[in-house]
Amino acid sequence: MANDIDDLLKLKTWAVVGLSNNSERAAYKVAKLLIEKGHTVIPVHPKAEVVHGQKGYSKLSEIKIPIDVVDVFVNSQLAGSVVDEAISIGAKGVWLQLDVIDQAAISRAKAAGLLTAMNKCPAIEYGKR
Repeated sequence: MANDIDDLLKLKTWAVVGLSNNSERAAYKVAKLLIEKGHTVIPVHPKAEVVHGQKGYSKLSEIKIPIDVVDVFVNSQLAGSVVDEAISIGAKGVWLQLDVIDQAAISRAKAAGLLTAMNKCPAIEYGKR
């Protein structure tokens, strides 16, 4: 999994599912760090808000550019459907944040050839590098 994490962090375009303008939420802070590290961050949230200057979308399928990584900031019960959508849009990887755990969804993503991380945070992983 460590190699997947290194490979995921090299990918540039990240759709952050669950990202809103609530600056108290972890998604907001992680998205800011990803931008500082040179990633393009696309917010995905039912409200489709502009976050960190980036246009938001209510679902992955509305995004018109290729997505490298789908970063999942939703609870574990909702993660599987997000992973399935990530597979269907042709993402290169999925990242399930800390405490987002769905082994079956990760298995489906791996079977579809995606890079995967689960129960990890890119901000923490960057801090280790």
